[in-house]
Amino acid sequence: MPSRGRQLRSAPRLWHNRFVAVSASRPSLAVRCSGLVKRYERVVAVAGLDLAVQAGECFGLLGPNGAGKTTTVEILEGLLTPDEGEVEVLGMRWGSHHDRALRERLGIQLQETQLNEKLTVEETIRLFRSFYRQGRTVEQVLQLVGLEAKRTSWVGKLSGGQRQRLAVACALLNRPDLLFLDEPTTGLDPQSRRQLWGLLEGFRAEGGTILLTTHYMEEAEELCDRVAIVDHGKVIASGTPRDLVATLGADHVVEFTVDGDVPADLIGLLHALPGVRDVRATNGAVSLVATEVQAAIPALLGEIERFRLHLSLLATHHATLEDVFVALTGRHLRDD
Repeated sequence: MPSRGRQLRSAPRLWHNRFVAVSASRPSLAVRCSGLVKRYERVVAVAGLDLAVQAGECFGLLGPNGAGKTTTVEILEGLLTPDEGEVEVLGMRWGSHHDRALRERLGIQLQETQLNEKLTVEETIRLFRSFYRQGRTVEQVLQLVGLEAKRTSWVGKLSGGQRQRLAVACALLNRPDLLFLDEPTTGLDPQSRRQLWGLLEGFRAEGGTILLTTHYMEEAEELCDRVAIVDHGKVIASGTPRDLVATLGADHVVEFTVDGDVPADLIGLLHALPGVRDVRATNGAVSLVATEVQAAIPALLGEIERFRLHLSLLATHHATLEDVFVALTGRHLRDD
C-alpha cells in the first residue's frame, strides 16, 4: 500500500491555520449510525447498517453500484430520513433545533453536482459562500483548489477535473469539520484524480474528517485510514486497508484464463499446488491466492499443460481490496 507520507500531490499548501483547534468537547466519533434501514417500496437499499467514523480520519465506503453507499451517505448528510436506526453526526442528530448549526459544519460534494453552466467560476463560489455565516473568501478557495486562472470562465466550459475541483471548492467554503464525498473522482483522468487526492490529503492532514464513497481500490488504499466494504446494504467487513488485505492470508494473486472452459477437475487440483492458499473461479477466469508466487506459477503451468489446455491469459498482482471483496462475495466490485 502506498505510503501516506508520499509527496505525489500538487495541490496548493494553504491549509495552515485553516481549522479551529480541536477542543476537549469535540466528540471522538464524527459519525455514528446503528441499525440503519432505508426502503424504497420493495427494494431495501440499506439493511441494518452500522458505522463509526473517528474524528480526524478519512473513512471510505467501498462497494459496487447499488450496494447502498449513496443512500447511506445521504442519510448521514440529512438529505434522507431513515426508516429505522439511529444517526449521530458531530455529536448531533438530524430533526432537532441543531440542524442549522450542524449544516454549517458540513461540507458536501454529491455524486453528481449540477452547477449552473452559465455562471462563472467566481459567481458560483460567491453564490455558495452566501449560504454560510462564515468561511473562506472567494480568493482563498480559488487558490486552494487551483482555479485562479478559471475565475472568469463559465462552468460549462470547464473540464471534468476542473468541475470536480469546483464542486469540492463549494464544499470547503465554510471550513467544514466533516467533508462528505460521494464518488469524487468518477470519470476523471489519472492526473485530475491525483490533483484531487492532494487537495483532500491537505484537508485531512489539518484535522478535517472525510467520509467518501468509491469503487476505485487505489483511491481507497491511498486516501483512507479505514474502510468499510458494503454489499446489499450491509457492512460485510471493515478495518484498515492493510488489515483487510491481510485477511486473505497471502500477498499475491495469480489470474489465468484458457480457451474454452476450465475443467472442474483442474480447479479442484489447484488447491493442492505449492504456495496456494485459495482458488476462485469467476466469469470464466480463475484466481489463485498465493503466498509463494514463484512456486505456484510453474506448478500451475504444469497442470495446464497436463490437461492440454491453451493458456490465453496469465497475470499476477499484489493482493488488493478488490480481491478481499471477491473473496467475501464471489463478485468483483464492478461486475455490474
